[in-house]
Amino acid sequence: MPLFVLMTRLAPETLHNPTGRRAMGKEWLSKVKSTCPDVKWIAHYAILGPHDFMDIYEAPDAETAHRVSLISRAEGAVSAESWLALPYDRFLKVLEEVVK
Repeated sequence: MPLFVLMTRLAPETLHNPTGRRAMGKEWLSKVKSTCPDVKWIAHYAILGPHDFMDIYEAPDAETAHRVSLISRAEGAVSAESWLALPYDRFLKVLEEVVK
């Protein structure tokens, strides 16, 4: 299954209430799981930099990844970007094919 990275940024006011933030996160995950049952979660990180969170997940197709991003925006993310990721060993195989 294709691998995706979801980068989200939240409104600053949503980060001032840990209990509320936890509830929002659980509600978001519940909506994603019910709408996109084929998504397999690999990792979830709070990060430093221009984004607040990074999620790594597998989805059957780009349309499903769009759904995940749209749910994130609908649930309060200021921005949500989904990037298609290729494991490094597979990247090297593709590179070898291209430079033959």
